[in-house]
Amino acid sequence: MAAKKLNFEQSMQRLEEIVRHLESGDMPLDDTLKLFEEGTGLIANCSKMLDEAEQKVVKLKKGTDGQPIELPFEDEE
Repeated sequence: MAAKKLNFEQSMQRLEEIVRHLESGDMPLDDTLKLFEEGTGLIANCSKMLDEAEQKVVKLKKGTDGQPIELPFEDEE
């Protein structure tokens, strides 16, 4: 399933499937390791997507008093 790029929601859904399979404990070791590897890759991608989304929500800059001020985002398109 890692062949196509998944969005955040699809990645989370796939992670839930992987967790269910891993928790069942009835898979061969080789299959378990493959799912674990896929899951860790999905977690890394989800973390990256969350970081990117967070950066887009609010851009902060320190004001003269040292406190953050909100700046509007420039249109990235």
